[in-house]
Amino acid sequence: MAAPTSFRSCPPRGRRPASGGQRRAAAKIAPSLCRRLPRAKTTMPLFWKAYKSDVTSFIEELKAKKPTLEAEQRQGRALLWDKPIDRSTQAEYRDANVAQQPYVYQTKR
Repeated sequence: MAAPTSFRSCPPRGRRPASGGQRRAAAKIAPSLCRRLPRAKTTMPLFWKAYKSDVTSFIEELKAKKPTLEAEQRQGRALLWDKPIDRSTQAEYRDANVAQQPYVYQTKR
């Protein structure tokens, strides 16, 4: 009988397989062969290169080409969003709000 190439086909240590198919598969492999199989490496390589997505590299490249990009974005945001709030006008809008009737399509008689 040839030695199995993967330790996944071996039964789990310390407990019996649950289903009949797993029992049959485990019966085909001798327990002595399972103990001799190499274990998978779980450690990361020493010189591991971190993943960088295409979008991240594009944004970094764009910022390198145009260093004023972030300042321009802040100016654009200030034009549209960063405005002082007039509290009295906000209170008037809140007071002028009309409550919606429970069923919108019901006509009033």
